[in-house]
Amino acid sequence: MSSDFDKNISLKTAVDFDVVGENILDIADFAIEKHEFRHDCELSPEVRDEAAKRIRQALWELVEEFKRRRKKVLQTMFETADRVMKETADAK
Repeated sequence: MSSDFDKNISLKTAVDFDVVGENILDIADFAIEKHEFRHDCELSPEVRDEAAKRIRQALWELVEEFKRRRKKVLQTMFETADRVMKETADAK
């Protein structure tokens, strides 16, 4: 048996980022409309565009953080599986 293990595993993506992108657009629009409603005002097109751009950027940063956390969780899952496998094999 080789000491190097070169098998790749294919994990399904848990999130459809096309849908996330659509949701981000919807959330940005909703936040802008909610602001206008709460403050009984109508923002200029320039302010709406800037707000939408900044909201989308902030939300994508959250998505990137989610991706980093997912990667760490997957790493922990593999480490846990390896540990339990070793414990099981050592017990026999």
